[in-house]
Amino acid sequence: MSGIRVGTDSFSTYEEGIKKEWIIGNGLGGFASSTVINARTRTYHGLLVAAPHNYPGRYLLLSSLDEEISTNEESYKLATHKYSDTVSPTGFNYLSEFVINPFPQWVYKPGDFTVKKTVFMVHNNNTVFVIYDIESRKEKALLKICPLITSRDFNITARAGYLSFFAQETTPTGVELSSSTGFTFSLSSDLQYHPDPTWYYNLEYDAEKERGLNSEEDNFSPGYFESELGLGNFRFFVAASTRDISSLTLKQVDKLRIREANRQNLLVLDSKLIKPFALKLTRATDTFVVRSHVSGEETIIAGYHWYSDWGRDSMISLPGLLLVPYRFEEARTILDYFARYCRRGLIPNTFPAFGGEPIYNTVDASLWFIHALSRYFAYTNDFLFLSDIWDTVVNIIEYYHKGTDFGIFMDSDYLIQQGPQLTWMDAKVGEWAVTPRAGKACEINALWYNALKTASYLGTLLGEDVSPFENLADGVASNYESVFWNPETNCLFDLVYRDEAGNQVKDPAIRPNQIFAVSLPYTMLSPEKERAIVDIVEKELLTPFGLRTLSRDHPLYKGQYHGDALTRDTAYHNGTAWPWLLGSYVRAYRKVNNYSEDSLENMRALLEGFDVQLETAGIGSISEVFDGDYPHSPGGCIAQAWSVAEILRAYVEDVLGIKP
Repeated sequence: MSGIRVGTDSFSTYEEGIKKEWIIGNGLGGFASSTVINARTRTYHGLLVAAPHNYPGRYLLLSSLDEEISTNEESYKLATHKYSDTVSPTGFNYLSEFVINPFPQWVYKPGDFTVKKTVFMVHNNNTVFVIYDIESRKEKALLKICPLITSRDFNITARAGYLSFFAQETTPTGVELSSSTGFTFSLSSDLQYHPDPTWYYNLEYDAEKERGLNSEEDNFSPGYFESELGLGNFRFFVAASTRDISSLTLKQVDKLRIREANRQNLLVLDSKLIKPFALKLTRATDTFVVRSHVSGEETIIAGYHWYSDWGRDSMISLPGLLLVPYRFEEARTILDYFARYCRRGLIPNTFPAFGGEPIYNTVDASLWFIHALSRYFAYTNDFLFLSDIWDTVVNIIEYYHKGTDFGIFMDSDYLIQQGPQLTWMDAKVGEWAVTPRAGKACEINALWYNALKTASYLGTLLGEDVSPFENLADGVASNYESVFWNPETNCLFDLVYRDEAGNQVKDPAIRPNQIFAVSLPYTMLSPEKERAIVDIVEKELLTPFGLRTLSRDHPLYKGQYHGDALTRDTAYHNGTAWPWLLGSYVRAYRKVNNYSEDSLENMRALLEGFDVQLETAGIGSISEVFDGDYPHSPGGCIAQAWSVAEILRAYVEDVLGIKP
């Protein structure tokens, strides 16, 4: 299967080279990641970011491997590092090719040498391998590989004083390292290891500097691996792991590489998809499906580099990540996992990366859970699991009806009301909630109606009495339009709430939340009003890479998502475009256009526009957000679960027409 190849214009300069990033996962939430020129620009960049078993958090252990080939006449350094006043060395000048197929591979051509460098990780293992294939046209040369290491939480930078010491114990194939922070890990190779402790001071990370965060740190090199090169072809490996890898041979490493490539290729083949764009997206889904290193349960990482597993994101992502690719067992496991943590009708908002009890501050995760369950059943007809999990569905509806935590309850008009910062628009700066949205939100009540009708349908299949669900659904439907329809804008009010004086206020801001009142399986509005919503969303919010979170004529609109935390969080839901919303837009657009051939081709063109984005920002994946303003530059996480999931789901179900 064809991979993704990045053109040489992407790394012709340092500034271009740091715009594109790569990431591969290990099935535990750990990863290896950097830019295409291997210049680290984030605290998260490194060759081994481990997720140790039963240890909360993720930890950067191996930062990079710095390669150098020396002859009597010349020395070629392939690494690229940024310091406050310079870039040195500038190994990207020797880079001639970067491709992911299925693993990231670099081809360097320094002088009389060709160096192919391939990075892969072992699934469900905190181990990374780097394989070097070197062609030498010199009689004599020396290869030297220096590992740069640290031992810290991946969210922060660390100085030499914090990492006060690294103890090392050499082995026949490498070195065992332990640090003052308590972590022990191994470096192993079929090259000869030589201890030579050295500190690299004041490395600078451009992305963190741009975000207004700590951007300088120190790395430690315990020594180097070395081998002589003669005329011909040579093959070596270097590995890093939290396990003992001292006995590994190159032959065994190649077997592990083939096994991991086969695992990924089988996931794509099992999806039964054949369109190249769909296959690329399917391959991108795998990184997000992990086994939690804290609980040992199957779960979904919301985004890389910094997110953990989030309930809302998991439920929205589940159809695209797991059902479309036919990963039904994992889908069932994840639904069961979140159901077991349901408390007072609430599915967890997030499981903290550092362990502890789940956090439940979300109003929509539970409603998306019911939707995800219905999609799972549509794909599998798994009556046994539906029966086993039915009590969770009932629990959710009962608590939303009578009231639960965070001010979530059904009002006398049958509509759900909630406290502040419980919807997906939940950005917060200190104590300031940027978009609090306390009250009755248009999408929450669209989800509430959909959940009630879904429960009625599923309950009927199980032989349950569903009349209470139908009665509630009728009540919601009888009030939704009168509460939320705005005749002046011919679309929905985003939010209805009471001000401090007790007066009802209806927020006319044009936001994308109303699209769910058209796209969900069960909806309440007339076809004419649904068409009007899609028209206004298309006119005011649609971009090539997502729906804006606020119309451009609103005084709070922010068209660019960059800068420090305050600047970014202010724009996060006030103009920034989100790709995941296109999944619902595509479904709604096809629906109101009576599934016409023109609507099919329009949505095909819209979604296939992301084919170019797969070679931008996070290579092989889709970013979290894009600027609302042209040219709609990507931002946020370089790989976001619901971005990939909803683009894939919409493309397969609503464009290709492959549905359960």
